[in-house]
Amino acid sequence: MRPAVLAPSPAAVRIAALLMATALGAGLSFGARAQAFDAVRLYGAAADRNGGTLGLAVVAGHAYMGSDERRTRAYPAIDYRWANGWFAGTTNGVGYNFSRQPGVQYGVRLTADFGRDESRSAVLRGLGDVDARPELGAFYNLQPTAHTFLTSSLRYGAGQGRDGLLIDVGAGLTAPVAPAWRMGAGVAATWANAAYTQSYFGVDAAQAARSGRSVYSASAGVRDVRVSVSATYAITQRASATAALSYSRLMGDAGGSPIVRDRAGVNGVLAVVYAF
Repeated sequence: MRPAVLAPSPAAVRIAALLMATALGAGLSFGARAQAFDAVRLYGAAADRNGGTLGLAVVAGHAYMGSDERRTRAYPAIDYRWANGWFAGTTNGVGYNFSRQPGVQYGVRLTADFGRDESRSAVLRGLGDVDARPELGAFYNLQPTAHTFLTSSLRYGAGQGRDGLLIDVGAGLTAPVAPAWRMGAGVAATWANAAYTQSYFGVDAAQAARSGRSVYSASAGVRDVRVSVSATYAITQRASATAALSYSRLMGDAGGSPIVRDRAGVNGVLAVVYAF
């Protein structure tokens, strides 16, 4: 009798896409959980049934976006989706998917920007903290084929004035390469308005006086671009492990900020999750 061969379940497919999204934004300037909010990932989940995932992700990134100091943290990966369209979790936020069409998702959600502590690095000394804020947003995803996806989202409410706006777009693919293995790759970019860019990359007059830096005004533009690769192994039909690497590069006024020590960075994610 031939031994049974494990194949990634639909839940494992969704997990691979979700964890790749975490890798795409693993710059850690705003916390890995906040970076994962660049898109809603509901792939592989049946629209007419409840289901969720539970796990742990270890992210090796940087002290803040643009830092040259390494920082490694572990985060819970908990997400749940209800058959009526509601979803909630640490990677998707809390929201509602209006679509009942396979391969199309659109809706509204509530996420969080976790801010940035001045104590995170000596480079930030004198700039003060950027407080954590709730974000209101919307999303639209398209899955043209079983192995490709396009994502987009809008998030509003981050930054010192609660008026930071982010627009995220991304594309990726996942494909089986062996009975228990699935590979993934993706690209993504984030546009930020001036209020957001100034909060995280600018230096106003008061901050300049405290920190000794020159005043720096940061305007709206593409904040960063990211590419990633990932590999997911199906431990069982419900449990899987994913390893991912991402390369990100700051652009425009964000990249030219006086607090940026390295415009480009390589980050990693290792996660184990269980689908239920």
